Amino acid sequence: MPGPFHPMATPRGVGRRRLLAALPLLLPAAACVSQPPARLGGIPAPVLPSAQREKVGLLLPLSGPNRQLGQAMLNAAQLALFDQGDPGIELLPRDTGGTAAGAAEAARAAMAQGARAIAGPLTLTETAAAAQAVRSGRGASMLAFTNDASQAGGGVWVLGLTPAEQAERITAAAANAGARRFGLLAPADELGRRLATGMQTRLSALGLPPPVTVLRPPRGDAAGAARELAAQAGPEGLDAVLLGETGASAKAAAAALASAFPTPPRLLGTSLWISDTGLAGEPALAEAWFPAPDPAARAGFESRYMTAFGERPPRIAAVAYDAAALAGRAARFGAPPVGEAMMGADGPIRLLPGGMAQRGLAIFALDASGQPRLVQPAPVPGAAGS
Repeated sequence: MPGPFHPMATPRGVGRRRLLAALPLLLPAAACVSQPPARLGGIPAPVLPSAQREKVGLLLPLSGPNRQLGQAMLNAAQLALFDQGDPGIELLPRDTGGTAAGAAEAARAAMAQGARAIAGPLTLTETAAAAQAVRSGRGASMLAFTNDASQAGGGVWVLGLTPAEQAERITAAAANAGARRFGLLAPADELGRRLATGMQTRLSALGLPPPVTVLRPPRGDAAGAARELAAQAGPEGLDAVLLGETGASAKAAAAALASAFPTPPRLLGTSLWISDTGLAGEPALAEAWFPAPDPAARAGFESRYMTAFGERPPRIAAVAYDAAALAGRAARFGAPPVGEAMMGADGPIRLLPGGMAQRGLAIFALDASGQPRLVQPAPVPGAAGS
């Protein structure tokens, strides 16, 4: 996998004690966080004076109800710079307090202290406020944790895994397996609408007919919506149906679809299924496919994080790792590495010119064991089928 921020394994002998020994000097939210010195071949990398280092603002909820999550994401960001082994980058953590006003002020404070790139913040409302501050500021780039595609552009890149991206990947995988007639069942909310957009986009690119779509009221009956979908599909039936559902709603919809079609369609899901362990117990969902981040990359990230910090990282910490690594590149070279396929904490990732990030997603199948089974590895972003 090409790319200048492919995470290296922590060098032999550089483990938890060494990294943690450096951290007490790095953690105060009001202070600068410098790259801990990496040892390559037993030779310490030189630590440059602060004035010679490029600054990266890191916007996190270091106080308030999400402070523990913010601390985990700070840990992940520090690990990213440690893995890069670049002594010329310095983190400027700034506390958003979990509010939009706090995020905007944190972004302005980081830029005032010389940050050429910003990583974060956490929530949608914080992101919108910080993005406005960045766009009206000193020309810094922003690598946002959000999956809200509406924030992309104008120097802001959206790194979160978007519903449209998931729909495109799973649709392409099912089409490659022979599916030609698709359906979509999802709530009539932002998730459902963006899944519909992604599926339509990929089907159009493949020259296939648009999906039969039912977007049910968010509190509506999933099983009834599934029967409506089957009725709309008509006697030809469907080859594959994407369920924008989780938990009991996904089970009910799957069971209804299984009984509504003479030949049940292949069922598809979203990346939320990776942690929805109860789905495997529904017979109608057996062998259902869904997209999720690359398991090998994730395992490597979690191993390094646990070695350094003694605990398993929350899933969202991976996007903080990627954002910090990309922001470091942006600060060092004046702009994010648009167009390059690189390996991040959750697998391959590529920044697109319009402000979106494209991720290489693996395909999994639900298995009766309760442990999802890998069906297809994550492709290089931008390759056929990705």
